[in-house]
Amino acid sequence: MKNHFLGSSLAVLCAGMIMSATEADACTGISLTAKDGSHVLARTCEWGGSDLESRYVIVPRNSANTSLTPSGQNGLEYVTRYGYVGISVTQDSFVTEGMNETGLSAGLFFFPGYGQYEEYDSSLNSSTIVDVELTGWILASFSTIDELKDAIGSIHIVATSPQAGTAHWRIAEPSGRQVVLEITGGKPHFYENRLGVLTNSPGFEWQMTNLNNYVNLFPGQTSPLKLTDSVTLSQFGAGAGFLGIPGDVTPPSRFVRAAFYKATAPQYATSEETVMETFQILNNFDIPIGIEHKAGEAPSVLPSATQWTTSADQSSLRFYYRTCWNSTIRCIDLKTIDFGKVSRQAHPLDAVRSQPVEMLRIK
Repeated sequence: MKNHFLGSSLAVLCAGMIMSATEADACTGISLTAKDGSHVLARTCEWGGSDLESRYVIVPRNSANTSLTPSGQNGLEYVTRYGYVGISVTQDSFVTEGMNETGLSAGLFFFPGYGQYEEYDSSLNSSTIVDVELTGWILASFSTIDELKDAIGSIHIVATSPQAGTAHWRIAEPSGRQVVLEITGGKPHFYENRLGVLTNSPGFEWQMTNLNNYVNLFPGQTSPLKLTDSVTLSQFGAGAGFLGIPGDVTPPSRFVRAAFYKATAPQYATSEETVMETFQILNNFDIPIGIEHKAGEAPSVLPSATQWTTSADQSSLRFYYRTCWNSTIRCIDLKTIDFGKVSRQAHPLDAVRSQPVEMLRIK
C-alpha cells in the first residue's frame, strides 16, 4: 500500500482516523448484564462527513497479517491466533469493532486532542502498527485483558498520518471485566471501566469525575414542592427526576446520558433480551445528519450520522448490527463458523441500502 493512499483515504474514518478537525465523530458505547450472568457490549459509530463504506469481515485462525506504517505495508507481522468477526471502515483491515471466538471484544473510539502516540520511527517497522489496525491485532491475538497488557509494550502504536486524530479503545472479556486503553505521552495506559460506558474526549478519568456534577439526578418522578400556602410546584410530566440531564451530542454529555440510561435500564433474564435492550438505549444516541455541519452543508448521501450500531453477546458469541440504511437487526453467530477452515472475507453491511417496509393487509 502506498503512502499517498494513506493520506487520502483516511479522511472519512470514524474513531481515530479523521483528517479534518472541523468534522465531528461521536461514538457511544454501553454494556449491560443479563440476569443469567451473560454480558452484552454495544456501541454506535458516527461519522457525518461521508460514507464510511463499512463492511463486516470474517478473519480465520492462522492467517498471516502485515501491518501498515505511515510509510507503507511494512510493519508488524503476525499470525492470527483466534478467528474473529468485526466491522471495518474504508479498508478491510481497519476494524473498528469486533469480537473473537473466545468472546473477547474490542473497539476503537475517536479521541481527538487528548491522545499522544509515540513518534513514528521507520527503524522500528517490524514492531510498528497504525492505530486503525490495533483492534484487529487485539482480536487476533488475545483471549484476556491481562494477555494484552503483557504484550502491549512489545509493539509501537503510531498515527496513520501526521494529520490523523488519535483514538482510545474499549476491550472487554466475557467475564464482564472491561478496560479503556489510552495512549498519552507515547505510553499505553489501561483504566478499569467498572461503569461500562465510553464515548470520546476528554479522557476516561475526566469523564468519570464529571459524573459527579449530576449527583442530583434520579429516576422516576418528583414530589410537589409547596412554595407558599397558595403556590405549589409540580412536574409537567413523567421523568422529572432526570430534569437537567444533558441532551446535546458532545462526548461529555453523551457519557453522562449513557451512564444514567444504563444504570436505570431494567435487567432482563437472557442475553438475547439484553441485546435488544442495548439497541433500544442506543436509539437515543443516533445523530441526525446535519447537526455537525453548517446550514446547507450536510451531505445528502447519508440518512444519519450514526452509520451503524453493534451489540455483541459475549456469552452466546453472537455479533449483531444494524445500519442507518436498514434498521433491521442482523446477527452473525460465531459458533457456526469454523475459524480453522473459513476463508478470510468481507461483505457490505447492507446487500441493498433500503429500509424494508412491511405492508399490512387490512381486510
